Amino acid sequence: MTFFDDFTIRSIEDLISAIEEYGFVPFFENEIEGFSIEEHIAPECWYGGSDSFWDAWEWKGPVIRQTRCAYGKFLRNKAMYISAKWFPDFANFRRDGYDFDARFEDGLASYDDRDLYELLEANAPVLSKSLKKLGNYRKGGKKGFDSSITRLQKQCYVITNDFIYATDKLGNEYGWGIAEYTTPEKFYGKKFTDKVYKRTPEESLERIYKQFRKILPGVEDEWIEKILR
Repeated sequence: MTFFDDFTIRSIEDLISAIEEYGFVPFFENEIEGFSIEEHIAPECWYGGSDSFWDAWEWKGPVIRQTRCAYGKFLRNKAMYISAKWFPDFANFRRDGYDFDARFEDGLASYDDRDLYELLEANAPVLSKSLKKLGNYRKGGKKGFDSSITRLQKQCYVITNDFIYATDKLGNEYGWGIAEYTTPEKFYGKKFTDKVYKRTPEESLERIYKQFRKILPGVEDEWIEKILR
């Protein structure tokens, strides 16, 4: 199957099948037409499409828990699911072979990003609101949380562990799910650390290109490169 086939995601099972089939599944539409959940989701399963609480926005946490896929702002600052099979190569490519300490020592990461990464790593898994509190990211306090957490996700040093909902007195969930962050090293353990730097970044990128050409037939390499960078 390719993303240009005529298919519709109508359930969490459909979404899980898509992640396992394609490996890379963006949440929102992007420069490549048809390459997203948004463009393949049944209207009743998209935000505002029905009165049901259970739709693509609420599937995120269960999908992460069931598939152990990586979820984060990996695609031009927009969310994307990446299967557990493909994430080590993607992380190797995005990290350019560096673990975070080596990246910082070579002057490729800012002090702000280092401070947030070390705080997150020490407390992971940690809710975004708790992380902000721990780091004093508030009015009159430290700034730049959103920029740093997005950059750390793009570089694959941080992923989403789950989405946690507030509950009422009866235990019913309500509101928007709050992102809970972790590192791939803590989320996957040895299954990740034994694989992430196994290849060169260039070898990982070539493998990713081959997969993108398979799931996006006819799309020119320059467009694939544009969304991957």
